[in-house]
Amino acid sequence: METQRHKFQIDMLIDALLPWLEQRSDGYVGGNMFVYFSLAQVRNQDFRGPDFFAVLGVPKGERRSWVVWEEGKGLDVVIELLSETTASSDKNEKKLIYQNQLRVPEYFWFDPFNPDDWAGFVLNQGVYEPLSSNERNQLVSQLLGLALVRWHGNYKGINATWLRWATLDGELLPIPQ
Repeated sequence: METQRHKFQIDMLIDALLPWLEQRSDGYVGGNMFVYFSLAQVRNQDFRGPDFFAVLGVPKGERRSWVVWEEGKGLDVVIELLSETTASSDKNEKKLIYQNQLRVPEYFWFDPFNPDDWAGFVLNQGVYEPLSSNERNQLVSQLLGLALVRWHGNYKGINATWLRWATLDGELLPIPQ
């Protein structure tokens, strides 16, 4: 984990989505845990651990890791939190892995210390195409039917700009705080 703010940002994304997920009969949200997408990857210990991910159409329940061939499904949405040491990898190598190997339909990134550095991509015919912000300055996840917005406020004692889930009407999904 890069910083305390990165940890809190992951918590915020997951905690806000859990009540939304409870209204569904299926699905899983997780973060900062290993995702295995090939047996060669296991042998080579080439693990991936997205900061946040969501998967629909799977049974609910706790997992120690996400094993694509056991689950029968890959990830639907991935969010990576950028830092000085990970930004290049998140924007290049990891993006290509999510595009070409995991084939994640929606990929987003956000820099908690530079909130203007945020982007979203949707997989179209095997290639990521950039998403444009809508009129509400949201990046929309079509799969989840929710939007990502930048929200300035205090969370766990840190006054900053955070990435938050919102409805398409702009209503923020609540967080435990």
